Amino acid sequence: MTSPQRLTAIVVTYNRLEALQTTLARLLAHDAKTLSKLIVCNNASTDGTDAYLATLKDPRLTVLTLPTNTGGAGGFEAALRHAEATEPSDWYVLMDDDAFPDTGALARFHAAPRDDHDVWLSAVRYPNGRICEMNKPWRNPFWSLPLFGASLLKGRNAFHIGPQDYAQKQPLDVDGGSFVGQFISRRAISKAGFPRGELFIYADDVLFTLAVRRAGGRVGFDPRIAFVHDCETLSESDMLISPLWKVYFYHRNVTLVYRKVAGPVLFWPLIALKAVSWHKRARLYGAERPLYLRLLKLALSDALGKRVRYTAADIKALISPQEHADDSGAKAPDQTP
Repeated sequence: MTSPQRLTAIVVTYNRLEALQTTLARLLAHDAKTLSKLIVCNNASTDGTDAYLATLKDPRLTVLTLPTNTGGAGGFEAALRHAEATEPSDWYVLMDDDAFPDTGALARFHAAPRDDHDVWLSAVRYPNGRICEMNKPWRNPFWSLPLFGASLLKGRNAFHIGPQDYAQKQPLDVDGGSFVGQFISRRAISKAGFPRGELFIYADDVLFTLAVRRAGGRVGFDPRIAFVHDCETLSESDMLISPLWKVYFYHRNVTLVYRKVAGPVLFWPLIALKAVSWHKRARLYGAERPLYLRLLKLALSDALGKRVRYTAADIKALISPQEHADDSGAKAPDQTP
């Protein structure tokens, strides 16, 4: 077994106390050699999370409480900046509050040499054992002509790794993946900078790993490191985005990703095709179809204009102005490009 390096776990939470309790119990069960430090970024939770965190006395635990909800993206950026400024580790492992390492996962991370890669990705599954689709690592089809051709025929299945990759015992190189079970080295941060907290949710992980790769770094997937993600954002039956306000952030940020991966020439035909596809999906939202289309239009307008300007409170005010009239700083976004 290799000598363990300092590993800090980072968990971002917002109003999911029960899930957070499960995740922290799993993490704090590790000894100090396996897990050196744990940072919980509390995104201004209002469900008693702060009181619960105050009861935890493990010396490895640091609670970083933010004054407002900055989303997963803002939380990960804040926690990483705090860690680097106060007590840096060799590696950081990131996860949502509803995700946690499976038994032995962190020990397996330490059991193999890791310094030949800048980022390592885990095999993330739902609690029932199925592969979690939203957390599947991927290769950039625009960096490989054969992969690009396969993607035209097979779609996302061509550039996301498949079940056969999860079943093997050896790591493989990829181009990116999610922050659930992502191990980030200090070297990766020096190459790519910190995640973009202003994105709020979605795609901050994709853009970070892309930045690592563009800077000459290596991203690996190790199927032996297992994580569990008990997530419910997307409907199992039709992959609808829920709650509806997330439609804006998803499409805005994914469009920003497409601009990065496709480059200045291929981006425009690609986003034209995607916009048509997204517009067709409006019918799946039933009575909420008009609002879905309004959010989609605003998201595309901002992304194409390279604008990242609205908070969750702003978008919620657009959906239900009266309900969110008292949100701090909330205003209904206009529809101007």
